[in-house]
Amino acid sequence: MNIACIGAGYVGSVTGAALAVLGYKTTIIDIDAEKINLITTGKSPIFEPGLNELINVYYDKTLFASTSFDEVFNADVVFLCVGTPQNSDGSADLKYIEMASETIAKHLNPNKFTVIINKSTVPLGTTDLVTSIVEKITGLKSELNFSVVSNPEFLREGYALEDVFYPDRIVVGVDSEKAKNLMRDLYSKILNRENYEFVLKNINYGKFSDPKPVYFETDIKSSELIKYASNAFLAVKISYINEIARLCDSLGANVLDVSQGIGLDSRIGEKFLQVSSGWSGSCFPKDTSELLSTSENYGSPLTIVKAAIESNEKMHLYCVEKIQRRLKTLNGKIISVLGLTFKPNTDDARKTQATTIIKKLISLGATVKVHDPKGMDMFKSLNPDISVEYFNNPEDLCRNSDAVILLTHWDEYLNLDWKYICNIMRTPYILDTRNFLLGQKLGEIGYDYEGFGIGTTDKLEAKLYKV
Repeated sequence: MNIACIGAGYVGSVTGAALAVLGYKTTIIDIDAEKINLITTGKSPIFEPGLNELINVYYDKTLFASTSFDEVFNADVVFLCVGTPQNSDGSADLKYIEMASETIAKHLNPNKFTVIINKSTVPLGTTDLVTSIVEKITGLKSELNFSVVSNPEFLREGYALEDVFYPDRIVVGVDSEKAKNLMRDLYSKILNRENYEFVLKNINYGKFSDPKPVYFETDIKSSELIKYASNAFLAVKISYINEIARLCDSLGANVLDVSQGIGLDSRIGEKFLQVSSGWSGSCFPKDTSELLSTSENYGSPLTIVKAAIESNEKMHLYCVEKIQRRLKTLNGKIISVLGLTFKPNTDDARKTQATTIIKKLISLGATVKVHDPKGMDMFKSLNPDISVEYFNNPEDLCRNSDAVILLTHWDEYLNLDWKYICNIMRTPYILDTRNFLLGQKLGEIGYDYEGFGIGTTDKLEAKLYKV
């Protein structure tokens, strides 16, 4: 089976590389020559743990890359893995989907049946849009000469290879029997864990003995909705526990115990009950806005999703409010920010909570210094108008600071010399938005330490929490 992946971004590079590991001849195609050049030299075009090593091993064996769409002609399967940025009204901008579909159509082989797979996160009706574009340009007939199916991705940045080789479920929206059989063949190696020698040696994650993924077939529109509905549900769950954290701050309860007690209920589960400064990144904000926009346009507004979005915005600002309560006026204060990406183990600084929080701090007169192990370059390129000072050394970052705010729970922040940092700060105050540094006993060192929903330093010294 020959495969073409259109797009060398996050989804395309991970999907293409993984399929190459399983033995499929896979070509990643992108008009961005810089990304393609990286792949052809055995390097990953994105930061994702393990991906660079994987591409280095498999490039020019079963993995290939090109700026040309010619390989679409030979492909049995073409993955659409292009971006769907957000319009000002919250809806998805499908210009890249349309452009890619037009180019695919011009390179299709009319003498073979080709399956085009929508892997990008796209609104309902996008599969029909791609189908109509291909039919118009080629004169071919859907389900006779080609088929467009929906196969949403569920990759977590920082854990993408684990998710692609050991998924919980594979969702396929398909109408054609011919396409249905081809999709089953395509995913049989993941379902049966065939050709997993490299995976077991390098990226096993101890999951080989776990239950195999559920292969779930449905209609196309339901498949398109599943990704949005899943992300919106997780966003609601995070917003809920963050609101509980704010309530715990008011009542004196402990959100760590509350969230653990909630998560012990098998109907709820422990995942996505970790307190933070709010959800952000390239997926949740975009996907919730698109789903809400669609629901309102079709007269079925998702009021719970709308409330989760509003609650999340309040959580960003709540971080600033907590700093204000401690430092009073922020005019002339120096605030050091640890973490610019929306989560650890990624360089993705798109639409992160850091952007909102830093802008607010600056508007109140603070000087802001920042550090992130991987995300500073992207943050700087996306926010050229935000005046902050970037530091490569997180300990130097904190010199003469009036406050340190931890936004992203990178492991390396656990291992900083916190005693040294305490001595070089002007005011040793830490706001830990992830309750991540509890085990460091910062109160004993001399910090005024504060988390979310866990009380003050004095209350924390009586108990050491598991982080």
